[in-house]
Amino acid sequence: MAPVLAFRDLTLGYERHPAVHHLEGEVPERSLLAVCGPNGAGKSTLLKGIAGVLAPLSGRIEGAVPAQETAYLPQAAEVDRSFPIDVYDLVAMGLWRRTGLFGGIGRADRARIEAAIAAVGLEGFEDRPIATLSGGQMQRTLFARLLLQDARLILLDEPFNALDAGTIADLTALVERWNGEGRTVVAVLHDLELVRAHFPQTLLLARSTVAWGATRDVLTTSNLAVARRMCEAWDENAPACAPGEAA
Repeated sequence: MAPVLAFRDLTLGYERHPAVHHLEGEVPERSLLAVCGPNGAGKSTLLKGIAGVLAPLSGRIEGAVPAQETAYLPQAAEVDRSFPIDVYDLVAMGLWRRTGLFGGIGRADRARIEAAIAAVGLEGFEDRPIATLSGGQMQRTLFARLLLQDARLILLDEPFNALDAGTIADLTALVERWNGEGRTVVAVLHDLELVRAHFPQTLLLARSTVAWGATRDVLTTSNLAVARRMCEAWDENAPACAPGEAA
């Protein structure tokens, strides 16, 4: 299948110091891709680059999916839980790209919002302020908002971190549903057993690519050891690299 994303000598980082180093590869449409690696491997940085939050230091990201058809869920720590909004209104924000910030919500839209809330198991929580939700309830709310965005490309950064087993199972089923509908899902994950069970493709990252392909071939003991050594050996004070330099 044609790639929905392509990385061409991509380097991403901060203040000219690379966090993702000369990445090359393609993500075919309809992929269900896990991005794994040790802490500090550049996984979240890569998702920020794909989402357009972070501009490349060099190289480029080519994509067949326009920004309005891309949905990005950052890590839970980046979501402001103090904002005075209830579950219903937060989920309804998933319609903004279609209705506009001040667009009206009609009967059909209200039905879609209610269906999304039901799909994540939060019936009866519509009027609850998000500040009162547990971590699992908040993540369910954010997944309901993603449902309404109806995106072709879905980016998830540690979507199951610190959640109970029941919530993980329910949200993993939603991810598989999205993929079954033909959407491309790229998820940063640290639970390797969950990756092995549900994600057929994996990118193992340690600032540069360690391995990329079928999960069973990527998440081997030897590859994981290489990734760990690469991250441990990384010099945070090294000078910025020039385009085209090897890692």
